[in-house]
Amino acid sequence: MDWDILFSMQSQLDTYIKENHSLAERDLFQEKCLALLVEIGELANETRCFKFWSNKPRNDVNVILEEYVDGIHFILSLGIDKGYRYESKGLSAVSNSETVQFNRVFTTCAQFRSNPSKENYETLFDSYIQLGNILGFTESDIKDAYYKKNEINYERQNKGY
Repeated sequence: MDWDILFSMQSQLDTYIKENHSLAERDLFQEKCLALLVEIGELANETRCFKFWSNKPRNDVNVILEEYVDGIHFILSLGIDKGYRYESKGLSAVSNSETVQFNRVFTTCAQFRSNPSKENYETLFDSYIQLGNILGFTESDIKDAYYKKNEINYERQNKGY
């Protein structure tokens, strides 16, 4: 996937939010890392992959995709803040379970927060894309859902979210 369009859209949204909330001078790296971890947790909760004690089924695939894309927003935003871009590498398929891959994503996010290098950013992005693959999302699914959620995010900002 060509991520440049999504990086551009995210940059515009980030600027809009910073202007709306008078955050131009604030470094939001720590807040964005925490927000990403929360979004990953919300995504895991919707899949219910770790809830071995429950028979309740996972949520609808569209709800899971929307939660997944929330994470994409923050990963893009973190890359923008650090001056990083991501190029799809045609990742090989992983045979991890959803739970194992969620744990991997949490780990790579924590590593990036501790050491925000380009290499750690790419590892975080790769692990998140692989999670999307495990969840059954195509590049087209992700792109379309990102466009929809980006529009919702602007609407929320305009309504004082």
